[in-house]
Amino acid sequence: MFPQNEYEILKIIGRKFNLFEEDLQLYPLDEKIRDSKFLVLGGAGSIGSAVVKEIFKRNPQVLHVVDLSENNLAELVRDIRSSLGYIEGDFKTFAIDIGTDIYDKFFNDSVIYDYILNFSALKHVRSEKDPYTLMRMIEVNILNTIKTLEQSIKKGVKKYFCVSTDKATNPVNMMGASKRIMELFLVDYSNKIDISTARFANVAFSDGSLLHSFIMRIQKLQPIVIPKNVKRYFITQRESAILCLLSCLYGNNLEIFFPKLNSEQHMKDFWEIAKNLLNYLGYEPYLTEKEQEARNLSTTLPKEGRWACYLSDTDTTGEKEYEEFYSDTDQIDWNRFKDIGVIKMKLNFRREKLTHFVSEIKRMREKGSWNKANLIALFIEILPEFRHLERQKYLDEKM
Repeated sequence: MFPQNEYEILKIIGRKFNLFEEDLQLYPLDEKIRDSKFLVLGGAGSIGSAVVKEIFKRNPQVLHVVDLSENNLAELVRDIRSSLGYIEGDFKTFAIDIGTDIYDKFFNDSVIYDYILNFSALKHVRSEKDPYTLMRMIEVNILNTIKTLEQSIKKGVKKYFCVSTDKATNPVNMMGASKRIMELFLVDYSNKIDISTARFANVAFSDGSLLHSFIMRIQKLQPIVIPKNVKRYFITQRESAILCLLSCLYGNNLEIFFPKLNSEQHMKDFWEIAKNLLNYLGYEPYLTEKEQEARNLSTTLPKEGRWACYLSDTDTTGEKEYEEFYSDTDQIDWNRFKDIGVIKMKLNFRREKLTHFVSEIKRMREKGSWNKANLIALFIEILPEFRHLERQKYLDEKM
């Protein structure tokens, strides 16, 4: 049986207690949610669905969820009906691409929402492996944010929340840089609508994450691949939801929330997590020196209570060796919350650079001509501090 509840997940990631419980006592969510109307974009992914469930259980007036994946939306509804049941408010899901005119009509026809939470994102470093996926990442992470922000302002939405990432701090990959550029656009629109965001750690067992991959490999009797000497912070899906909701409902304009995590206490090696997971499932890890050896042993070792594991070098483009939620120049409030630090986003940018960025992307797409080098150069124009980590090898080239 794979880990299901918070206690089991915390044990595997090496923690005994949930974050944010004391903050929830000081900043309760129930009344604010019960009196409000919510639209959650990208609401059927791991973090979005966790947020939807936290909103749902507090009986909002309106809770509408938009996501590209009709299968994930169906599972979200089944999960909610099977665990939480029903509410008096209006709960609906819509399988729509927010970049289309279909979404535009949906939004125009809808009620005026109090809060819009945007979790729609391409979040993988591997998304920069080709110019087509990279342009799609720019569309989702930046252009769709601009679009939904402008629509929110026009319709009178009270607050806009958009999730960011730790990789936006001193970015070394295009995904992190795209989120940093997104943050600059949030600043640009903040004089017209209240905006807040959150950066957080790896969400344990979220879809597409390395820990989720461990589960998928075990289900398919395949070896586990673990990056060597890579440590990360981890939070649970529920913790990610609480952090986002506290930012959305209690964050002031232009504030970024992040979890206060201690590197010595909370940062865990992926190898340590893999061993904890295998031990939880009743297996002992068995290290192999070659990929093929791991594949060959993957179907026989489980019968002996062992699991094939291959330690992989960290040698692909954009893989950052450490996590950081803030830079040396950020102004941070460490005292308002027990488990949350708050960054005040700065207004030090040039609007003409943002305008140029959008017009250049539009020009490339209309012309049907761009490559990765073009896009990196454009990113550096708007983010002179961006140091792209290029190793000429990508995650899709590894097991």
